[in-house]
Amino acid sequence: MDKYKLHKIDIKDYKILKKYFALRPARTCESIVNNSFIWRDYYNARYYINDYGIVFLYDVGEGMFTSSPLCRKEHIYDCVEDMRQYFNNVLDKKLIMCVTDYDTVEAIEAVTDIYDIREDRRYFDYVYDACKLRTLSGKAYHKKKNHYNSFLKAYDGRYEAKILSSDDREVIFDFLDRWHSARVIKDDYNRDDYEVAGIKRFLSEMNIVDDDMNMKMFGVYVDGVLEAFTIGTYLHDLRMVFVHVEKANPDIRGLYAFINREFQSICFPLAAFVNREDDMGLEGLRQAKMSYNPVYMEKKYTITEKN
Repeated sequence: MDKYKLHKIDIKDYKILKKYFALRPARTCESIVNNSFIWRDYYNARYYINDYGIVFLYDVGEGMFTSSPLCRKEHIYDCVEDMRQYFNNVLDKKLIMCVTDYDTVEAIEAVTDIYDIREDRRYFDYVYDACKLRTLSGKAYHKKKNHYNSFLKAYDGRYEAKILSSDDREVIFDFLDRWHSARVIKDDYNRDDYEVAGIKRFLSEMNIVDDDMNMKMFGVYVDGVLEAFTIGTYLHDLRMVFVHVEKANPDIRGLYAFINREFQSICFPLAAFVNREDDMGLEGLRQAKMSYNPVYMEKKYTITEKN
C-alpha cells in the first residue's frame, strides 16, 4: 500500500528527519535524531510518513514493533490509531509499541482502554544535574572526584583532552576496535557489535550534515593514543545534553570519571541536565549509571493492544 510506503533511515534525508524529530520536545534518547542513525541497523529500522508525522517500525528478530510517533503532541493519539490500522490490516497483528514515552501513554489513556500499558525499567533514561557532573561537588560525588583526581595525578603531562571532528574518524575507529575486543560483559543480544558498527557508519557519513547536528565529539589521548571517546547532542530549548556514546579504556583508573566531567565542562558549560540514556537491563551498566546519582528517571513503557 502506497500509504504505508516504507523508507530506510538514510543520511541524505537527515534534514527532513530532523524536522520531524523536532515536532515536540524530546523526552527520551529515542527522540534524538542522531541516536536513530547509530542504532538503525540493530533495529532494522524503517519508517512511513502519514498525515501527522513519522512512524518507525523495528524488528530485532522477534516480530515487528513500533515506538512513540514523531508528531505534534496534539496528534499523538491520531497517529497511534493510524499505527494500529497498519499493524491490524497490513501486518495482521496487534499493535506493539516499545520504549514509548509518557506523552504517548497520556494521549492513549485519555481516549481508550484497549491497550495494556506497562513500565519497562530496562529502558528508563538516567537524567542528571549537569552542574554536578561538571564539578563533581558534594558528598555524593566524593568517590567520582577521587577517581578523577587519581587520573590527573597518574597521567599528569601525559594526556590531552580535546574536541574531535569527522576528520578524526580513523583514530576513533581504531579506538572502538580496541575497546570492543577487550569487552567482557555478556550481552545475548550482541548490542555492542551493532553499536560499534553503527557509530562507524554514522561517523563515515556525518560530514555531509555536520552543521545541522547540534552534536559534539570529545576524546582523551594518553601518551598520544586515543583511550576514551564520547558523543553528545545538545538541545538548547531543554538545556539538556543527550550522551549517546561514552567509551574508555577500563584499565586506566579514573578515565571514565575524567572524560565524563571534561566533556560536560568543555562542550556544554550551560547545560542544566544530562540524559545518559538507559542501561538496557545490564546489571553492571545499571550500577555505573546509578553511581552518578540521577536526579530523575525518564520512564518508558511497552504498550500492547489487548486481544
